[in-house]
Amino acid sequence: MIKFEELIKNLILPLVAYPEDVEIIKVKDEAEDLEFQVKINPNDFGRVIGKDGYIARAIRTILYAGASKEGKRIHLDINSK
Repeated sequence: MIKFEELIKNLILPLVAYPEDVEIIKVKDEAEDLEFQVKINPNDFGRVIGKDGYIARAIRTILYAGASKEGKRIHLDINSK
């Protein structure tokens, strides 16, 4: 079983300059649906989103692959504090 909070943390922490400000919140955890919200320092927002959203899209792709392997759907919101 994949620990999605840990996976998100491992994907995002290397990208940020302020790791102490990273907050991962599980919004929804149902049988087939998962939803997470990641709050980061405003100065790190561009680093996590990436140019044209490429980094955020790559993070979501990894999460989607893991979730589909377990028969679930996952949604990830990235916000600044």
